[in-house]
Amino acid sequence: MGSYCNESYAEFLDSLKAAGVVISNESEVRERLAECQRWRTAFMTLAANGRQLGIEFSVAGEGGDPGAVQRVMAQHAFPAEKEAAFLAQLTSQR
Repeated sequence: MGSYCNESYAEFLDSLKAAGVVISNESEVRERLAECQRWRTAFMTLAANGRQLGIEFSVAGEGGDPGAVQRVMAQHAFPAEKEAAFLAQLTSQR
C-alpha cells in the first residue's frame, strides 16, 4: 500500500498549525510520525491517546477555524470520519 498523497507528515503538521491548531509536545509528535509508514493512522492515535505523552492538540483562543482544519485534513487525504473525530476533539476542548 502506498501513500495516499505526496505530502509529508511535516507539511501536514505545518498546515494544521497555520490553521490555528496548537500542538503540545510537537517534537514528540514529529519524532513518532517520522518513524511510521502510515503516519495518518499514527496521527489519529496520538490525537486520541497522546495525553500520557504530553501530546495535545488544541485551538489557540478564538484563532482556530474549524473549516480551515477540515480543509487541511481533506487535502492530506484523511477520511471524513477521521476529520470529524479530530474536529470534535478540538472543539470539545474550547
